[in-house]
Amino acid sequence: MERHVPLVSMDASRKIDLEAINEWDFNTHALIEAAAQACQRAFLKNYPGFFNTNKKIAVFAGTGNNGADALSILRCMILEGLVQTDSSIVIISRFPDPASPLASIYNSLKKMQVPFIEWDKSLVKKPLLVDCDIIIDGIAGTGVQSALTGNLLEMTEKINAEASSSKLVVSVDVPSGLYDNWTEGEPIVNADYTLAIEPLKHCLYKPKSRASAGTIVFTGNIFPQALIDSHIEHQQKCFLVNWDRAQKEIPCFKPDIHKYQRGTIEIHAGSQGMTGAAILAARASQAAGAGLVRLIVDNEIYPIAASGLAAKAAGIMVSANNTEKCNAEDNRFVPDSILLGSGWGRAESRIDVLHKALDLEKKGMPLVLDADAIFLARDFSFSGNTLLTPHIGEFAVFTGLDKKQIENNPIPILLEIAGQKNAYILLKSHVMYIASPDKGLGIIDGMVPGLACGGTGDLLAGFCASLAGRMSASGHLTAGGHLAASGKADLFACAAAAASLLIQAGKDLESKGRIPDPLEIADQVADLAGSAWIAKPAWLN
Repeated sequence: MERHVPLVSMDASRKIDLEAINEWDFNTHALIEAAAQACQRAFLKNYPGFFNTNKKIAVFAGTGNNGADALSILRCMILEGLVQTDSSIVIISRFPDPASPLASIYNSLKKMQVPFIEWDKSLVKKPLLVDCDIIIDGIAGTGVQSALTGNLLEMTEKINAEASSSKLVVSVDVPSGLYDNWTEGEPIVNADYTLAIEPLKHCLYKPKSRASAGTIVFTGNIFPQALIDSHIEHQQKCFLVNWDRAQKEIPCFKPDIHKYQRGTIEIHAGSQGMTGAAILAARASQAAGAGLVRLIVDNEIYPIAASGLAAKAAGIMVSANNTEKCNAEDNRFVPDSILLGSGWGRAESRIDVLHKALDLEKKGMPLVLDADAIFLARDFSFSGNTLLTPHIGEFAVFTGLDKKQIENNPIPILLEIAGQKNAYILLKSHVMYIASPDKGLGIIDGMVPGLACGGTGDLLAGFCASLAGRMSASGHLTAGGHLAASGKADLFACAAAAASLLIQAGKDLESKGRIPDPLEIADQVADLAGSAWIAKPAWLN
């Protein structure tokens, strides 16, 4: 089965590059050329008609390997007739040392009569890019370990100042200025595309820097996989998760399946004024494939919830009074997973329900805590069977940390809290993070503005509970053909599939040119879930 794409730190990327040269006998120039050709192929695949007319191109280059990559990309484009030398210009931070890898590429481009300009302060106010169609950013790459200064800073600011909607800004590997400890406010190129060279760097997906990378296009097959694998941090295994891969870890429906084998989900949600959150969580659980969903609500909102679900999601059982005991001993409705919190409120009565759910969690019951339940559980620790689904604001309250601290560098914080609390954490944002107690971490790229609306968090919690319930029910095969472990839900896999399912549904609906409401998203999820998990004959795969 295809693996998730590994993500590494900038430091690990530098070590991979050095080891490839010093121990694997890869030639520096060969690596630069391979990266350039891979970047060009990736760009043409994603922008196939861009060079149908003569384009004017400007390359901003530093003197490191990132600048060499950018110049090599220009050389490839010229050699393949995509751009003309008289339509090209290179702005370089300083002319290269003759012994550097950049020098030979610089010399060949000079022979091709590509004009070069060495950067100086007089260029800050001089228009350079008025007629340019595409700007390639090769100012700084993995060598950066602090905020840009001097010529590199001025060049970065020049790109941002003169870029416009008519100019395509393409960064090589990472937007210049980005590094592992980058924080909001430090200089960074605002790119439309980033041609991310293998190995993929996890700093690209920081919540506060993600928009500056634009569309991230992965360019692989540069280094041996064994070399990359050897540098994935053992205590911080990090992967980029997407729907195509994540769906394969969730149980399929066998042809003779019955509703109890699809998972029985118990949801405690809703309060006065927040009935919609309860309805959405229940509908989401059903849409993601649960066989039975029971929503338990306060007496005051029971008529609204019951009538609302009867109109929008028939088949969901609605019970009054969410202070009743969790129903693990009720033979009529034995849950395979429990969800607490969507629109729940913080009434004292909720604590009793939370305690009883945690007693079941100690025995192996998958427990999903969302919204208010996360706040109520902030002083608790767990038994490794809980998934928390906070947004950044809720996570800041849960941890007592500042929101900006989390947004600027979420990975170490998430891993520390997941370990301390012995729980899985799915951090919701335009980029999502999943942290597990054993130090594994997944990132789901988002950037789907149609999902930035009230209710999508309730949907996500419902998806998580549904998949956890299905996985904890016995006797299923995953889409990858493996027997699911009876009675034990893999909450990392559940969170990965649920989050990527939400993102994929949002993208599908956004492609239709409309902003969807949450119930439309749930319906799209039902289509995707059915396509992924209704078992097909092997010969059709």
